[in-house]
Amino acid sequence: MQERYETLLLEQPQDHVLQITINRPERRNAMNTQVGRDMLDVFSSLLLDPGDARTVILTGAGDKAFCAGGDLKERDGMTDQEWRLQHAIFEQAVYHLIDCPIPVIAAVNGSAFGGGCEMALAADFIYAADSARFALTEVTLGIIPGCGGTQNLPRAAGSRRAKEILYTGTPFTAAEGLEWGIINKVTSAEELLPAALETAARMAGNGPLALRQLKRSVNLGMGTDLTTALGIEVEAYNRLVPTEDRHEGVLAFNEKRKANFVGR
Repeated sequence: MQERYETLLLEQPQDHVLQITINRPERRNAMNTQVGRDMLDVFSSLLLDPGDARTVILTGAGDKAFCAGGDLKERDGMTDQEWRLQHAIFEQAVYHLIDCPIPVIAAVNGSAFGGGCEMALAADFIYAADSARFALTEVTLGIIPGCGGTQNLPRAAGSRRAKEILYTGTPFTAAEGLEWGIINKVTSAEELLPAALETAARMAGNGPLALRQLKRSVNLGMGTDLTTALGIEVEAYNRLVPTEDRHEGVLAFNEKRKANFVGR
């Protein structure tokens, strides 16, 4: 992972928490090719080695937009082949976000349209400012979501609600997203990052190996039948039994102190 990126800001607001900010506020944080390349580099690096990070917060710069989707000005005049090649970068960036071994909170500070909405849906869960708006507007451009939107949305909201959102391209509010099960928490704009950081800190204080196995168990289990999913869960559980963290957790409980997990 690089220390600096052209379109992303990386910060560590507290121990074991990595904050990634999409930093193109002049273009409402729209996804150009460089955003895709930078996101792919960050999340492929986290997939290979999360290092000290135990939780990620993904947000956008400014107070207007989380991410306005694909940068259509950059796409203007692209050949079909150039469009496909660019989209392959976006696809891989989002797939690596989904596969990130540590939890990802999307802190949606403004509009999340198209690919921006898909990025939020690819996170483990979403916190949103009350002014945020969401939409998968691809159908209004004669295309469909291609970075997980047609799969992650129905898994969050159910197929009937998802179909209505996808088929119409109509935006919805943060309050509606909360009601429909798409969003976990709605706050004021000022309280958004503090709320995300509070939850991130709580997660980061838990066993890091357990967090990774939890995410793996849930994500793999959701895609299969119950019997197979239970086998995945037990396998994940058994991987944690011989770890130092498991011994430390039990010892700390009996000694009535906070556990000091080290990820081993």
